[in-house]
Amino acid sequence: QVQLVESGGGLVQAGGSLRLSCAASGIIFRFSDMGWYRQAPGKQRELVAAITSGDIATYADSVKGRFTISRDNAKNTVALQMNSLKPEDTAVFYCNARTRWLTGKTYDYWGQGTQVTVSS
Repeated sequence: QVQLVESGGGLVQAGGSLRLSCAASGIIFRFSDMGWYRQAPGKQRELVAAITSGDIATYADSVKGRFTISRDNAKNTVALQMNSLKPEDTAVFYCNARTRWLTGKTYDYWGQGTQVTVSS
């Protein structure tokens, strides 16, 4: 059973911080690329940050300098530290795991999403 369980979402004022965490089970975590996506009302789901199995991180331009993604392979978790939050960051945030098979094929798993609301 594959599960991605998110925590840390909530309501925060502009300029504040939140830390999201995603706990994975049922996958070989250290071999998986991980990411955080978000979807705001009326908008397409977008990649916020990703971190490869080799610990290489990438970010959307809109969050560079404010968000930091990290992973803990010993705990099978990936986190997203969000600082200097803006109202436009308000969205449902989703944890993503991209697993790789021996054949080279990949498969994506998704968490249920957690709401982040930033008020002004």
